[in-house]
Amino acid sequence: MTRSFPVARIGWARPCRTVVKALGLVLLFATATGEAMAAPPPGGAGLALPNPVGGTTQLTWTILVLLSVLTLIPAILVSITPFARILIVFHFLRQALGTQTAPSNQTLIGLALFLTYFIMEPVGAQIYETALVPLEQGTVSALGAVELSSGPLKDFMLKYAREKDLALFVELTKSPRPRRPEDLPMRVVIPAYMISELKAGFQIGMVLFLPFMVIDLAVAAVTTSVGMLQLPPVVISTPLKVVLFVMVDGWHLIVGSLMKSFY
Repeated sequence: MTRSFPVARIGWARPCRTVVKALGLVLLFATATGEAMAAPPPGGAGLALPNPVGGTTQLTWTILVLLSVLTLIPAILVSITPFARILIVFHFLRQALGTQTAPSNQTLIGLALFLTYFIMEPVGAQIYETALVPLEQGTVSALGAVELSSGPLKDFMLKYAREKDLALFVELTKSPRPRRPEDLPMRVVIPAYMISELKAGFQIGMVLFLPFMVIDLAVAAVTTSVGMLQLPPVVISTPLKVVLFVMVDGWHLIVGSLMKSFY
């Protein structure tokens, strides 16, 4: 007996709200950067370019910065989310299986994006409540909202950044030792988080390689001992690795382990 799920009750309300939150965050950073560039310095000697209609060029600067931020979204996604770790693990998995282009790059990137959304959705909701809601109500400026939004992101990255990596960038910036990790600036937290994620991705990839490497060595030893020198061992080992991966439900195990490493 099959179980029916109430599909009609799910709707598209929550995904749409999430997309709006993400777009609002991008607009928040663009507006804040535009305000910072268009605002004159405290001395009052700032550059105010005349507008043909009699206003200032603040709106023009905001649009320019918005377009620039949109081009930097891929770099921001890789820098402050688990996307890099997930994609590195998938790349090592495909290399270990020896399937070359299966799954395709588009498939792996799409899966990595949705897994990243699954992990970062609570952080995005917290940023929306902390920064975007006060900005919409007019209680804080765009620059103040950016400062408020950096708190949840910093807490997330500090949770997975190694103390050794944080200490490295504190030393490189010649900053005084903070009393607590939350006092670290974002220019220290982001690169430390990135190299920590790279190390974690390579560690998981190395563990994935071991069982498949054993199969490659066993097949190579057998084909060499029976004199099958003209037959490449990969021709035999690749189907065996795929069969083993399917039998143990590899995708379920790998994705489940990746998600549990963030919770």
